[in-house]
Amino acid sequence: MTDSPAATVLPGAVLFACNLNQVRSPMAAALLQRRLGGRVYVDSCGLQHGEGIDPFVVAVMTEVGIDLSEQVSKTFADLAPDSFDLIVALTPEAEQRAITVSRGRAVDAEFWPTDDPTGEGGSRDQRLAAYRRVRDEISRRITARFG
Repeated sequence: MTDSPAATVLPGAVLFACNLNQVRSPMAAALLQRRLGGRVYVDSCGLQHGEGIDPFVVAVMTEVGIDLSEQVSKTFADLAPDSFDLIVALTPEAEQRAITVSRGRAVDAEFWPTDDPTGEGGSRDQRLAAYRRVRDEISRRITARFG
């Protein structure tokens, strides 16, 4: 059995999208960028501008050697989404926008349903554990999709 083209051919540019570009999409973009380096252009955006990167994201990404402290929230309107080869939506709302953006264009859209760790209650350690789970799940999906 041969590998599918999606598994063997890298897109030239990947956009990760979520709702506010504060948690999931910045994590995903940073993890893919670290994995593939300059071989693929990677960015992230949200449907709306967030208030800046979530401090728990900064903490859990620092644990794996990635500094997101200077991350700036972007939206689809801040980018040219049709210049990407692949849009990966991490929320149902972003999936709808990705479908709209990709319709009639040479842009593929994928939906990776991803938990929102911001609703996790409890202690700081419990909340950090929720963010780590999301980070690690995104990392697994990146490995499965991009090798």
